[in-house]
Amino acid sequence: MTTKDHLSRRGLLKGAAGTALVAGLGMPAIVRAQSDVIRFGHLTPRTGFLGPLGEYAVMAADLAVEEINASGGILGRKVEILKEDSVNPQTASTKAERMVERDKVACIIGEISSASCLTIAQVAQRTKTLFVNTGGNSDALRGKDCKRFMFHVESQNSMYVKSVGRSFLEEGLVKGKKWYSLTADYAFGHDLLSVAKRFMEANGGEFVGDELVPTDATDFSAYLIKIRSANPDLVVLNLAGAQITNFLKQYAEFGLTFPIGGFGFDTALAWAAGKGNFVGTWPVVWHHLLETPGSKAFTEAFVKKYGKPPENQAWGEYVALKIIAQSMNELKSTDSEKLVEHWEKGAKFDVLKTREGYFRDFDHQLMHEMYAITALPADKITNEWDIFTSSGPVPGPNEPLDAIAATREENACTFQA
Repeated sequence: MTTKDHLSRRGLLKGAAGTALVAGLGMPAIVRAQSDVIRFGHLTPRTGFLGPLGEYAVMAADLAVEEINASGGILGRKVEILKEDSVNPQTASTKAERMVERDKVACIIGEISSASCLTIAQVAQRTKTLFVNTGGNSDALRGKDCKRFMFHVESQNSMYVKSVGRSFLEEGLVKGKKWYSLTADYAFGHDLLSVAKRFMEANGGEFVGDELVPTDATDFSAYLIKIRSANPDLVVLNLAGAQITNFLKQYAEFGLTFPIGGFGFDTALAWAAGKGNFVGTWPVVWHHLLETPGSKAFTEAFVKKYGKPPENQAWGEYVALKIIAQSMNELKSTDSEKLVEHWEKGAKFDVLKTREGYFRDFDHQLMHEMYAITALPADKITNEWDIFTSSGPVPGPNEPLDAIAATREENACTFQA
């Protein structure tokens, strides 16, 4: 090779056409392509009983990435989001590992199933990759199963129970009252039932019925017959996803009139149940009727893009991505260890509510306000989306944000190195 050839080749490699020449020299062109983007992995169920919620999660993630890129991206680079159906815990683990090892994602966000959250978190901890849980509620994920590289935008079950529990107390439906519960037979449901029973024992109520329901159950007639015979003061649903929609429709068909409510809920399930079928009082992390500037802007952007309002699972994805982007730009780094340290030090974020949110250092739970929503009577409903009224923020403005969360003593977490 002559000196002239060497210099010419070296100069071209430094120029704008370098990428093509790198490929021609047997070096992977994808190296240059990867440097131009920051990849995030997104895992959430898009099939099965949680699929309807997963679709809202994907829509919100796409919207957030569009907005992040339109405002300059992260560190001047575009964000690319790799989206997969997590399907089940085993598949979620496999896909998380592939995203980290093969696709070199900077972090993983998403999920709804608490069981899948745990398997993703195990991969995240082993590879020291940030995982932000946007939908798994189990207290255990913040307690005995906590991981240093896992953070939670989604509220824990204790926050759901204590939020709506205040409404039940105000309505006189707890002390000296009888509850009949139906609980989804998997990690989320078991954990939620445990927290609900703790709440009842502390406030003088009792369970007169307690049924575990398979996640693939669609016919609730046998349970409805038992509920009618038990004559409870309140029917409590610790179900998940499409289970709640199916139950509410059949509850209306049976003509039962016992007060009803639940400790875990997503507004998409109310919309799917429809006018006249959606009844009761339920906790949510967010809803589209909030009047804060951030919530109004998010809702307007979502409606413009998709023709319908976002539901609360969409809020989780949207906020998680905005928090990550903000933090990476502030730190001028995509390093997971630096993000963990930054969040553990109490960084605050706009979470579209009346107060900024922050992650607790000892369990990585986002501290933020929640709401209890109550179904409107059918004759008060004017459209298919605005079918409930809402409490004010819980906790109230004069309370600390952690007032509704599990205490360190209630749900101990020990991070493993």
